[in-house]
Amino acid sequence: MAGGNIKNHGKNSPDLESKVNQVFARILKSEKNQNEKMEELLSTASENNIPIHKLESYIDPKSAAAARRHLIGKITGTDLRSIGSSNLDYSLISNRNAENVIGYMQMPLGVAGPILINGEHAKGEFYVPMATTEGALIASVNRGMKAITSSGGAKTIVIKNAMTRAPVFEFDSIAYIPGFLAWIRENHEEIKRAAEATTSHGKLIDVMPFVTGANVWLRFSFDTGDAMGMNMVTIASEAACEYIESNFKKARLVSISGNMCSDKKNSSINLLFGRGKSVIAEAILEEEITRETLKATTEGIHNLNIKKNLMGSTRAGSNNLNGHAANMVAAVFAATGQDIAQVVESSNCFTITELKARKLHISVTMPSIEVGTVGGGSGLPTQKEALSILGASGSGKTKGSNSLKLAEIIASTVLAGELNLLAAQFSRELGRAHNRLGRSKG
Repeated sequence: MAGGNIKNHGKNSPDLESKVNQVFARILKSEKNQNEKMEELLSTASENNIPIHKLESYIDPKSAAAARRHLIGKITGTDLRSIGSSNLDYSLISNRNAENVIGYMQMPLGVAGPILINGEHAKGEFYVPMATTEGALIASVNRGMKAITSSGGAKTIVIKNAMTRAPVFEFDSIAYIPGFLAWIRENHEEIKRAAEATTSHGKLIDVMPFVTGANVWLRFSFDTGDAMGMNMVTIASEAACEYIESNFKKARLVSISGNMCSDKKNSSINLLFGRGKSVIAEAILEEEITRETLKATTEGIHNLNIKKNLMGSTRAGSNNLNGHAANMVAAVFAATGQDIAQVVESSNCFTITELKARKLHISVTMPSIEVGTVGGGSGLPTQKEALSILGASGSGKTKGSNSLKLAEIIASTVLAGELNLLAAQFSRELGRAHNRLGRSKG
């Protein structure tokens, strides 16, 4: 199977389906080991043009999941035994990722793709792990990825990379504030030295002041390498604040977090100045591919995006102009061990379309994707395997390269989901798709 793809070139005849069912049954009952069975299953499926997402039509769901897992593991060179297991080592999570542990929750994990990405950090074809309970989500993203890949892939760039923490100081009078702001500028290197003494990875990039009355917020921005870095920047900011209080006596620290950060909340500051990784992903689609793969027209998608994502969102008072970016962000976050609460700001997204010579230019601008490939939940067995599918587990070859790669992959996944949603709504397929794939049959 070239690249692990199993293509479907038409509906199989009843006689062929019966034959394939018999072959599959014989393979599963054979005395061969599990890997040999999976190889033979996939080979038979490929020979008969059966796409991997339709294996459940021929074999039981458990065997179908095992076959896909075997295929993805082989393509990506990843051992997926933890993902295929129901066991979790509690010593890995107790008082690290959770307290008062009684067990763990399980979610269905699928893959979308492959999607071709031509990025600064993500280069090549990727199968993207997505954990979700929403039927039709992965299938819809998958269709968007197919259209993007057929059009030459997604182009991605990172325009900013900085995790923030914003302590707030109070003063007895506003008279002290001009001197304080000047002192912060003049002593930047000393503040930087105090902050960076707490970490071997974090680097202070900038200190941006905001003033209200006799209060000053200092929004510290750090490069945190491959860590998402929230704990890192909190500890570093505390050290910086101690230096400030010790050397500018009129300043009193009220809180290490004054909500100008802004963490786990919807805020304009993250839209304007970014937080974590600020990423743009774009694709250019020909009319032919749009019609063939998405059952829509480039003009129809563009018009719908203007009326829905731009005009509709604005009329509703939203400061986000997208269809469902949070859907893709949440699914990849859950799969790869990110801080789920940070989906709030990480799904900030502007979906923009333009028509140029009948080609659809579509992009997503995401100013605050907050992700890491070390620390937090990224080191847990199943999450680590999911990151390994992307070639982004742990520290990268260069500082921060894996977390930047992950951010570009997430933006590309959002791009695919946004594209397909617009196409599905244009062709009025959305309800039918959810009825077919997303409704409980029980």
